Formats: sequence, structure tokens, C-alpha cells
Amino acid sequence: MSAAGEFIDATLQRESSWERADADRARLGGSLTFYGASVGAIRGTIRDAGRRYPGLGHDEITALSSELWAVPVYERRLAAVVLLQSHVRMLRASDLTRIEGFLRTAQLPALLDPLTADVVRPLVDALTGPARSRAQIVLDRWAQDPSAELRRAAGLLGVCGGAAQRQEY
Repeated sequence: MSAAGEFIDATLQRESSWERADADRARLGGSLTFYGASVGAIRGTIRDAGRRYPGLGHDEITALSSELWAVPVYERRLAAVVLLQSHVRMLRASDLTRIEGFLRTAQLPALLDPLTADVVRPLVDALTGPARSRAQIVLDRWAQDPSAELRRAAGLLGVCGGAAQRQEY
């Protein structure tokens, strides 16, 4: 694990409580593990990681997001979403492949929805020319994909055929 990943994981665990973990598990469901850290603690941890490890570029940010997402812990995955939210301007159309993997394995609307609304939407909106056309092809494919998660994401983005309002997920 990278130094930044270790810092984030250790901080999230320090900021956790069993009571919050139990409450989040009951409220959100799913099969993920819960540390019990608050959303504020997650956002603060990502902010602190940015100060502690300044100058992370595109490759480091995307690798760190994958590292955080790889372990099926709700707070780690939400930290990956917050990390991408805070660096969305450096993301590229090619990052939709990585994000698609995150969407497929999100397991919870509480992860899928902000990843879609706060990462995919601004990423795609910032694209122009051929990059925008390639991204639209990806989104159109999501709308027809067998994965309920991808169809939900497409629907949230307003892509025809998406399942945002359906109870499939």
C-alpha cells in the first residue's frame, strides 16, 4: 500500500466508532465492511492527505483511488469518491474505464450516486471534441448494459435508456 493510502486508511480507522458503523450498516445495507467514520471525517482525511502528500499528479490520484476502492470498506470507497471529486479537473476520458469498474462494484447507491453526479458528470461536461464523442459512446453503452449499476449511472446522467428512476438497484 502507498504511504498516502496507509495514511488515509489509518486515519479513517482512528476516526471511526462501532456505533456509527452499526448505524451505517443498518441504514445502507449491502455487504461492505463499515469502519464508522463520518462523512466529515472522510472529507477531512482526504484534505489532510492532500496537504501531507502535495503535488500528486493524475497517475498518482487515479492509482490512489483504485487502491482505496480495492478493499470493500464503505469509508475507503467513499474516500476514493471524495478524492476523485476534489481532482476531477485532472481526469481524462480514458479514466471512465476505471470509474466504470468502480460503478460496477459500488454495491450501494450511497457510493454510486455521488460518483456519478460529482465525478462522471463534471468529467464528461468538461470534455470537448473527439474526447467528448468517445465519452458519449461509453455512456450510451452504460444505458444498455446488463449491469443495473451502469444503467442507474446512465439514468442519473440523463442518458436515454438509463435506469436512474427504476427500482432495479
